[in-house]
Amino acid sequence: MSHIRTNPRWRALILGSIMMLPLLLSACGGANPASTAATGASSAVGSSMNSSTSGGSASSTDQQAKMAPNKQQAGPNGPQYLIKSLNVTMEVADTRKAADNLQTWISTTDPHATSAGTSYQLVGDNVYNISMTFSVQASLYPQVYRYLQDYAVQQKGHLLGFNETVQDVTNDYVDTQSQLKNLRGEQTRLLDLMSHAQALGDVLSIEQRLTDVEGRIESIEAHLNSLTGQITYYTVSITLQPIAVANPQPANNGWNVGQIFHDAFAASLGFAQGLVTFFIWLLAFSVYIIPMGVIAWFAMRWRARSRRIMPPPSIPTPSPQG
Repeated sequence: MSHIRTNPRWRALILGSIMMLPLLLSACGGANPASTAATGASSAVGSSMNSSTSGGSASSTDQQAKMAPNKQQAGPNGPQYLIKSLNVTMEVADTRKAADNLQTWISTTDPHATSAGTSYQLVGDNVYNISMTFSVQASLYPQVYRYLQDYAVQQKGHLLGFNETVQDVTNDYVDTQSQLKNLRGEQTRLLDLMSHAQALGDVLSIEQRLTDVEGRIESIEAHLNSLTGQITYYTVSITLQPIAVANPQPANNGWNVGQIFHDAFAASLGFAQGLVTFFIWLLAFSVYIIPMGVIAWFAMRWRARSRRIMPPPSIPTPSPQG
């Protein structure tokens, strides 16, 4: 009987492979649950992050939804800058007394009010047209408006004119403020650059730019100050006129001796004045008239004398006819 002889090395290799196979299978089985768990954990983290992100987005959206109405209301309800002027014309019995009363009331109501001047124009016997101009605070302007609107009626006069002019300068005022803010920021940056500049060319260039910016700042500040004054104080102009009294027409009573004598005497007086005026003019021009008259008189005498001296012209006698 024959015996099969095997190599001991192959036997050891096969046995080692058989023993390693369970270990490999167990390792693969343990790795799959671990990877599955890791995948599940990462999915959980991702979902939680997504949920937190979506939650944050939702809360942010809610917050913006709450703030949006406030921003929309801030536009219409924001500050509005207006320039107002009021022109009032009224008739009163005593213009000087009314002017004193109005000046006293306005200065008492608004201690910061200023007067731009008062003018008096004589229109009759101790009767004046009076014009006054005041600058009153914008916060007290409505009170002045109502007082002047009712003043003429309270003084038993007549309100002839009541005109208010309103100009909205909100855009101009806001734009001017924004320009001034930007220019001041640029001025600060240029000053900082100049403090760190080393080259002479850079210093000169920055200085030129800084001069231009400062000039624009001064111009815009002047415009802004003008707007601020106009929106802080409103102009009120008042014109006072005396109440016109109609002159009664004289009654016509027919023929009147006294009136006729008066008219005749006035006519004779006018004739006498005209005659005297003529002689005065004649006397004034006598320095020219008298010499011319003397010359004319001598010329006429000389002409008459020459006619007397000249012999009469001879008349030829007719010859006798035979």
